[in-house]
Amino acid sequence: MRSILSFLISFLIVAPSWGQMYDPVKWSFNVDVVNENEVDLVIRADIEEGWYVYSQDAGDGPISTSFAFFDNDKVELIGSVTEGEAIEDYDPNFEATLRFFKSEADFTQRIKLLTQDTTLIKGEFEFMVCNKGMCLPPEWVDIEVVLPAAQVAAEESKSFTSTASEQGIWSIFLIAFLSGFVALLTPCVFPMIPMTVSFFTKQSENKAAGIRNAIIYGLSIIFIYVILGVAVSAIFGADALNNMATNVYFNIAFFLLLVIFAASFLGAFELTMPNSWINKADSASDRGGFIGIFFMAFTLALVSFSCTGPIVGTLLVEAASGGSYMGPIIGMLGFSIAIALPFAFFAAFPGWLNSLPQSGGWLNSVKVVLGFLELALAFKFLSNADLVLQSHLLEREVFIAIWIIIFGLLTMYLLGKLKLAHDSDLPYISVSRLFMATLTGAFTVYMIPGLWGAPLKLINAFPPPMHYSESPYGVGNTAGGSASAAHHSEEEGQHLGPQGIMVFHDYETGLEHARKVNKPVMLDFTGWACVNCRKMEEQVWSDAEVKRLLSEEMVLISLYVDERTKLPADEQYETTIAGKNKKVKTVGDRWMVMQTERYKTNSQPFYLVLDTDENVLVEPANYQDYGSVSVFKEWLQRGLDAFTK
Repeated sequence: MRSILSFLISFLIVAPSWGQMYDPVKWSFNVDVVNENEVDLVIRADIEEGWYVYSQDAGDGPISTSFAFFDNDKVELIGSVTEGEAIEDYDPNFEATLRFFKSEADFTQRIKLLTQDTTLIKGEFEFMVCNKGMCLPPEWVDIEVVLPAAQVAAEESKSFTSTASEQGIWSIFLIAFLSGFVALLTPCVFPMIPMTVSFFTKQSENKAAGIRNAIIYGLSIIFIYVILGVAVSAIFGADALNNMATNVYFNIAFFLLLVIFAASFLGAFELTMPNSWINKADSASDRGGFIGIFFMAFTLALVSFSCTGPIVGTLLVEAASGGSYMGPIIGMLGFSIAIALPFAFFAAFPGWLNSLPQSGGWLNSVKVVLGFLELALAFKFLSNADLVLQSHLLEREVFIAIWIIIFGLLTMYLLGKLKLAHDSDLPYISVSRLFMATLTGAFTVYMIPGLWGAPLKLINAFPPPMHYSESPYGVGNTAGGSASAAHHSEEEGQHLGPQGIMVFHDYETGLEHARKVNKPVMLDFTGWACVNCRKMEEQVWSDAEVKRLLSEEMVLISLYVDERTKLPADEQYETTIAGKNKKVKTVGDRWMVMQTERYKTNSQPFYLVLDTDENVLVEPANYQDYGSVSVFKEWLQRGLDAFTK
């Protein structure tokens, strides 16, 4: 009876205004993860100014908001729907004090997940909306929301960025730590170990003091290099570091920098700090005490720069281009710990100094080997720039050919068939040198089939992707064999993509095709210079079943956020992202803004499965958490199943 009375009142109030349609409330649904088995379904009302929606316990008169969920054996409702704090005030429409919400209202239902599959939960709710002068008839709204699978929900609750950062940070630390040990074997650092340790042990009052001073020396080395990492992060900032990997100018600058480092290691010249810096640091080291020890460490850093500088520079380039603010800092921490350890270790056990090999020509050989490696790495950055510009000057075959030559020359050098300016005579080849030559020689031979289309999975993160080549299907393959094959399309706007999968590079065109064929979309936010994107495409997408799902069951749309093709002048605009103005001038800018605004992330690769109405069917995927064939395959299948349902 109360419902009928409320409806009649609202009918009489609204009747004079039928000449205008009112729609003052917009409803949205969000799923917030609580833990691995529980989620909160949040139903939000965005209410126009002057209107209000009634509480679930509004009071006598109006229709209170009420919810009903349909039976579903895959979930369990925990308690009833909760709501925020309602306003309690006089309502002139019903001449009573009632409870209602203005501006916005959140209603939350906690749900326990009982299955390893995604679940479509359905229900409905009724609400009534009024303003000071009228009420609208009560309305029913359907609830249809896809809930994540149990366990997967926990993964969704993690920040993809922080997960990526944790794994990336450990990788940076390990690589930097190993690079520090390599730096120890250079002629600028290795001879300093026995000299410095002997100085501390002989000049100290007792053994304990010698060990203490050597430890302080090592800690000073760590401090100096970590400060360098802090400076790089502070100067460039998090935003700049995040954009380095896809910035053409950064990549070209890194290429030139690493070529200079390589030339220095190969003996063309020596990179040295100004003598005035070294002399001042050396003078300060004579003061004694902690300050003197610190400046001794600083002097080591300056004197050894010709050997450590290129290694440190390369580490900073790699860590910074990974986009992590902490990357350069962690990199320098790992590097400096490796440098500092021998000084503290041999100070504690000075008798073991006799076990160190004698300095000699082998130290220069270490520098030369590092020079070849620096040169090979340099072309990775040049390749990034070429991919972003799409200039096709350094396609896959050319890149592999350059690496074959570099590692072939390195093999000849290790075997004594190639001699550089500062090398001493090599009367014989040591066992360790022969082993290294065997490895580099085998690696050189391994790369040769890559010229004819072999995937080269061991190095797939370095060369350009398979489809960025003169022969995307491999030389002699009837499916390809010319550059024109790379532009073959089955549908208008569709192109040959990774693993021979046809792909759209325009969102609207791909979405329209998905609607036409009634298939879900696999949306791929990627980058030409994205290393992890290439790893996914080469290591995961190459799986037969993954390739089949992407080729036959879904429509693949790959949006390159670093695509530099200019937008027409009338499509260029400015927007605000994270409080900063952003000029959208290129196609890549458009996709970057789309990813950031819609999905609140700017990391790549970033994958979503969408239906033809652009609804997200399952939780987003990335490289860190979905970088194996089995996990990614299962994710794709869940998306396909959700679309089918």
